[in-house]
Amino acid sequence: MARTLGVLFHNAFASMNKPRSENARHAKRAWRRHNHKFSFSKLVLWLTIVFLFLPLFVIIVYSFNESKGAEFTKVSLTWYKELFFNSKALWQALLNSILIAFSSAAVSTVLGTMASIGVNWYKFRGKKFIQTLTYLPMVLPEVIIGISMVIFFSGVHLPLGLFTVFAAHTTFCLPFVFLMVNARLDEFDYSIVEASHDLGATEVQTMFKVVVPAIMPGILSGFLMAITMSLEDFVITFFVAGPGSTTLPLYVYSMIRFGVSPVINSLSVIMIIFTCSIAFICRKGLKGFAAGH
Repeated sequence: MARTLGVLFHNAFASMNKPRSENARHAKRAWRRHNHKFSFSKLVLWLTIVFLFLPLFVIIVYSFNESKGAEFTKVSLTWYKELFFNSKALWQALLNSILIAFSSAAVSTVLGTMASIGVNWYKFRGKKFIQTLTYLPMVLPEVIIGISMVIFFSGVHLPLGLFTVFAAHTTFCLPFVFLMVNARLDEFDYSIVEASHDLGATEVQTMFKVVVPAIMPGILSGFLMAITMSLEDFVITFFVAGPGSTTLPLYVYSMIRFGVSPVINSLSVIMIIFTCSIAFICRKGLKGFAAGH
């Protein structure tokens, strides 16, 4: 689910800049008027929505359960109190996850954007090979990537820790950013680049004042997708993490041996609220950005 979040953001952001013709608007209104009957596709849609969001609803409900077991006893804020005042190790793991997620997402976004622009803008030998090589981390199993990372870090005598987790996350997030920006560049009108050159703009000015603003929805969607992928990753992190670099997924996994505490439910609710808020703010911000350009 987290891996598709960036794709959803990209589609939503990209659609903001697409002008709709009058015929398209009329056709959409007519389709809505005649689309009130029951259909199998609607049934599948609602079943999918229930399947995706019912677990979130269960987590929210049980975060207010006073009992630690599966039986709901009464509404209480006990586990929120436990979360904020008696969960130092949990907060440290969350801090590590956030630090690694934002740093690896920032680096992978910069590198992925530069790589996508270079591949689309210039012609050079080995271009097709590089494009194919870029997609390999997307199709390879995470276990293989994790083992290869451990072998590499051991070969260069690099101790496992936060830096190795950061490097691993940057590596597997980069292809997804490349894909998002590349999809945006496929719709890019290169005539505006020629126009900027005719007006006397340099390559650097054209890059930062013309190209980057035009592909910003793709860059932001790639950045958001990299963050969500880094926050949720367990397999690769399990191989490359060392002492003092425990992330939230690793911490939750270690708790399974003794039974998962309802504190995790409380933390999940807070993260859900935070994620929805960020998504809402980004969507509103991109609407304003699209309107201003």
